Amino acid sequence: MGPHLAKLAPGDPLQMSIAVYLKDIGRGAAGARALSIDAARTLMREVLDGRASPAQTGAFVMAMRMKGETLDELTGFLDAVHERCVAVPSTQPVVLIPSYNGSRKLPNLTPLLALWLAREGLRVLVHGPLADPNRVTTAQILQDLGLAAALQSLDIAQAWARREPAYVPTRLLCPPLQALMDLRHALGVRGPGHTVAKMINPVVGAPALRIVNHTHPEFGALMAAWAQRSGADAMLLRGTEGEPVADPRRQPRVDTWLGGQLHPELSLAAQEGVLTELPLLPREIDAASTAVYVQEVLSGMRPVPPPLVRQAAQITAAVAALQQRLPQGKTA
Repeated sequence: MGPHLAKLAPGDPLQMSIAVYLKDIGRGAAGARALSIDAARTLMREVLDGRASPAQTGAFVMAMRMKGETLDELTGFLDAVHERCVAVPSTQPVVLIPSYNGSRKLPNLTPLLALWLAREGLRVLVHGPLADPNRVTTAQILQDLGLAAALQSLDIAQAWARREPAYVPTRLLCPPLQALMDLRHALGVRGPGHTVAKMINPVVGAPALRIVNHTHPEFGALMAAWAQRSGADAMLLRGTEGEPVADPRRQPRVDTWLGGQLHPELSLAAQEGVLTELPLLPREIDAASTAVYVQEVLSGMRPVPPPLVRQAAQITAAVAALQQRLPQGKTA
């Protein structure tokens, strides 16, 4: 994946470093064998550091797509990614919002959630791509709202001081992870990089609440097992078109884990039954139209969709609980 790969001759041992792992994971959904945490960590290190050939890296993505990740594999992959992430220092709890899907049919309201939380005084860090050819990204909407992406640590601190969310592009937060995810355009499918991106925590010095979207019940159960075993602080929900924001039309189930423990008082039950009322959403979902809608909601001209109100309230309460972990007197 790195430019130095062009210097490697065919058959170079460096290009054969992950072949042993491909033999295990590349046998299809029925015949593949799961990797241990150590093996998964080593494999992801080789891929991220460019010691696998482009063909091998593509095979890795496709094999994992067919097989699906286990808890041990995700743990090892995440360890390797964290080793290569830029650290984001903070003295206060941070709300981490991974925004990697964007929108196709509904307006992307991740920027609204991020701005609402930041206006309440929470430190919010959003990360994801700057653009997507087929979707409306959070970065594009924030740009139309006048909030440029953070390109260095000082930009993050200044955004927080202004009570604004900081948006950090993945290509700056973890460049090799972005390179791995970029293979989607060549392969046509998402891979383990997209899964792990939702789970990363670059914050050092304070707790961070990760808002993690899942798209189907099996993955939600896997994320819950990860939160429990790793002792994570995470809010898990079936988001909107892959974005970690509550569907504005119907309240989704929200499970909040703090220190690996499920907190029912900070969680929400899914809304059942027939919808009796729909929120007033913009007719167009392009970045400019969504930005106008977000401005109108924040100014009080339009009501906030109730599911977002509830999600924001639970996030605020969870952050207050995380605040109690900080040493006494550490409030700045």
